[in-house]
Amino acid sequence: MTAKQKPRYQQLKDHIITRISSGELRPTDRVPSENELVASMSVSRMTANRALRELTDEGYVERIAGRGTFVSDFRSRSHVLEVHNIADEIERRGGVHSCEVVRNSRQHARGEIARALHVDQGVEVFHLLLVHCEDGTPIQVEDRHVVADFAPECGDQDFHAVTPSAYLTAISPLQEAEQVVRAQQPNAAVRARLQMAEHEPCLVVIRRTWSRGRPVTFARLHHPGSCYELTGHYAPPGTPKSTPADVVQLENLQR
Repeated sequence: MTAKQKPRYQQLKDHIITRISSGELRPTDRVPSENELVASMSVSRMTANRALRELTDEGYVERIAGRGTFVSDFRSRSHVLEVHNIADEIERRGGVHSCEVVRNSRQHARGEIARALHVDQGVEVFHLLLVHCEDGTPIQVEDRHVVADFAPECGDQDFHAVTPSAYLTAISPLQEAEQVVRAQQPNAAVRARLQMAEHEPCLVVIRRTWSRGRPVTFARLHHPGSCYELTGHYAPPGTPKSTPADVVQLENLQR
């Protein structure tokens, strides 16, 4: 093996990840079995086993005893440290999602946007600005930049019908994400779009997502502090979760 050649199991992992990223393999699709990989890719059973095992550990696939290996449904998870689709969140609460598309334009990346997306100054990106509502009440301003060569048809999408998060996940399942959550006072434009009181703070989620080893989206998600919260429940592996009665119930937020 030369210095630049990857181990065979890593090449096999990269092959499967590429099929997932391209959309050839979609969430919940069956992934070739060890036997099928041995036959089709000319690898040893040990190599196929290691590749599938590491893909499982990294969250790309799920192995179900007696059934096989399937592409993980990245869209179904919900946790403060994981990526949420705002429409799905609202639906789970029994609400109705709607949105106003303020902007969907193509522009050149500059300054902070170029640095966040690891692209040169002037590289083309899409700028999306939406106001998401729950039962008619605005609860999120989504200010997102998307690398144009990752989603070249982004400008033609109807984001009244599908959220940017759902659209981008359909193009390529999430491989990596970074989120920063902070409280801050919004500017006048955000305050007006969210119909916030004068001194009410925002809960801001700053998010980057990666595909095929590079950041492809950078977003600021503003939420009115009086009617939005991020929640999560974590139990270490092998530890049973508590019953709902054991979880502290907070007072309902305003709506």
